[in-house]
Amino acid sequence: MSTTKLFLKCKIIAVCLFSLIGCDKQAAESAAAAQSQEKSYPYRVGDDIPALAYIEHKQVYNAESVIPPQCYTKTDGVNNPCFACHQSYGQEKTRPNMMRDGDLQGDYEFSDLGVTNHWKNLFVNRRPMIEKISDNSIKQWIRTDNYSPLITRLEHDDNWQGEVTPIANLPYPDKAFDEFGLANDNSYWVAFNYKPFPSTFWPTNGSTGDAMIRLPAPFRQLNGEFSRDVYFANLALVEMTMKDLAQISLPAISEQLIGEDLNGDGKLSKSIEWLRRRAFYLGDAADIELAHMLYPKNTEFLHTVRYIGVDDNGKIYNAPRMKEVRYMKKHSFKSRHQLASAYYLEEKEKHFENLPQIRQLGDKGINNNFGWTINGYIEDEHGQLRQQYDQELAFCSGCHKTIGATIDQTFSFPRKVEGARGWGYINLAEQQDVPNVGEQQGEFLTYMQRAGGGDEFRQNREMLERWFDKNGRVNEEKVKGASNLYQLITPSPRRALDLNKAYYTLMQEQSYIFGRDAMLSGADNVLEQIDESQAPLAPEHRYQWDLRLNWHHQDTNSTLAQHGK
Repeated sequence: MSTTKLFLKCKIIAVCLFSLIGCDKQAAESAAAAQSQEKSYPYRVGDDIPALAYIEHKQVYNAESVIPPQCYTKTDGVNNPCFACHQSYGQEKTRPNMMRDGDLQGDYEFSDLGVTNHWKNLFVNRRPMIEKISDNSIKQWIRTDNYSPLITRLEHDDNWQGEVTPIANLPYPDKAFDEFGLANDNSYWVAFNYKPFPSTFWPTNGSTGDAMIRLPAPFRQLNGEFSRDVYFANLALVEMTMKDLAQISLPAISEQLIGEDLNGDGKLSKSIEWLRRRAFYLGDAADIELAHMLYPKNTEFLHTVRYIGVDDNGKIYNAPRMKEVRYMKKHSFKSRHQLASAYYLEEKEKHFENLPQIRQLGDKGINNNFGWTINGYIEDEHGQLRQQYDQELAFCSGCHKTIGATIDQTFSFPRKVEGARGWGYINLAEQQDVPNVGEQQGEFLTYMQRAGGGDEFRQNREMLERWFDKNGRVNEEKVKGASNLYQLITPSPRRALDLNKAYYTLMQEQSYIFGRDAMLSGADNVLEQIDESQAPLAPEHRYQWDLRLNWHHQDTNSTLAQHGK
């Protein structure tokens, strides 16, 4: 259905509804008054259809929601934020991601529907709405726990068929996890410290967040009983296969308890902190073989997207209140050859200009057709987390299905701080701007140089003022002088509060299908319509890139600094 026909159909429905309501003038006036108190949309009634009207009447607003807002960035032929997602690895024959979409850095390959930018929230100036919200009220808002009520509600819903993912005290990570990230409530979730993906997930661009992994029972048990040693050994093996490493450090474990020589020194030690790669996993998963760059079946991930916390001293932290809770489970293991077939099918559908097909699973979320079930929860208009509607969930496939940069359709775990240091809740103050695999310069510095700003849209003026000169060039020495990632990518308290307020207004609108990026003012460097005859980037501004990181570069720099070199 064309956009014009959809608009007319929904408008007719809306007119009919208003006519029915008009039969009862008093009821209509009361409803209008209540609505004006509860909601304030950034558009006039009659000009646009509210987002929830599409949901309520089962009309698809944007069948190309898998194309994220960032794909409509105005590059001017030189500013390239695209390389972080669109990559080709033709020389790596064993890499299971066969999307090989690096050419999208140089070509627009949109459907007839996709050439129009449907993410209208990018163009909303929220400054007037922000001014109506006090600092104190937004501070109180972001300190409120809305995760625990979600879990309680799901646990007591006899009709709920989806997953339930309780982690006691998750809004307060210092209470939820031990020093190595293992959840204190025996849920077996493990938090890990990872480098946020550039640049949507930088706190300065709107949200804080975290990530947790959980392996299935056999990977954390020995003879049917939980074994911390087996669990962390298997987690280390998963990390090695995802990063293609021969050995890795890990929290101290006992070879004697596990009953195998794991570091290759020919003896069984009471405590070791290094593990060599092996062909099979350990414990009750000893019959399962490691698969190159692929997680075991039934691996789970939990990712929370949070408001930006601002404490009384102006320090930025992960706020208790969550904007979203995102969940992934690898329900089916697909070999590299099976994945090749899935990628081929996607390419075939695209060749015949078919719109993306999303397999909806009701309470369970969606199936991305690559072995993963994806589910998500987002705030309702009162701030309580609810399952995302089908059209909202479809957005998730844009990143966790077919883009070239991912490893087994994931981002965060391949970017985990390597080894023992990476087990524990995310902490930007403990990380430095290390380079990507195959590069020498810090990743975030490189990104800012290539993208031309501190975000995809070059709208983050605070980042431009902090790290760029008056001519729009990155101040390399200043960026390199940042002592850690916290200093580099967290916002000022003022910007943090304003971003929280902007998202609060978007949440009240429930306009997520129009875009979840809460812009402080309307975007300038974003195209509303794509001209496919114009290449997005000149050849010299297209790049090869690997989302994995060279964490040993940090160690080398630290050693040189200690020796005064």
